Amino acid sequence: MIWDTLANFPLQQLLAFMAGALVLNFAPGQDVFFASACGIQNGPRAGALAGFGVGLGVVCHVVMATVGLGALVAAHPGALVAIKYAGAAYLLFLAWKSWNAGEVDPRARAASRPWAIIRRGALSNLLNPKPVLFLLAFLPQFTRPEYGPIWQQILGLGLMFTLSGMLVTMGYGVVAGFAGQVIGKRLGIVNRIAAVMFAGLALRLVWK
Repeated sequence: MIWDTLANFPLQQLLAFMAGALVLNFAPGQDVFFASACGIQNGPRAGALAGFGVGLGVVCHVVMATVGLGALVAAHPGALVAIKYAGAAYLLFLAWKSWNAGEVDPRARAASRPWAIIRRGALSNLLNPKPVLFLLAFLPQFTRPEYGPIWQQILGLGLMFTLSGMLVTMGYGVVAGFAGQVIGKRLGIVNRIAAVMFAGLALRLVWK
């Protein structure tokens, strides 16, 4: 079992892994900015839902890394480029929709379509090739053959990393949601802020 394999890890090594994971998760990146934009646009609940969706996307990346699909994608630069531009196009689409959205109560919108927000979060992460490369570089550093099957180690560590990252990202989304409520009551203003953030993420994804 995966947890039996993780139990073979020295406590000091697991703590070092979690410390590194938390430092990386707290550093604002695309996932954090995406959840924050959703929170600003639709309130704290939407920010949390977006963070949860992002976490589901990371789970998919972890599974891909475990079964070797991540390495296969990383070995084909054309696939990474295609994913990157698809992700940028998706973020620009969200920016366009946000910029042209009318005035609607953000609490009503967040309550009426939670799965749509979760789906957006998952897609924003899945259409970002950087997690593929990051997980392939980060997780194997902490694996050792004597601890058990490598695939179980990668999957177990990956799920630990995902859980901490999901909670942190959800927290950012909630805080941004409350900030959005303070910024102004008019959703037109908040939508424009979210649109700029989505567009900025698209540009960051393409050029960074």
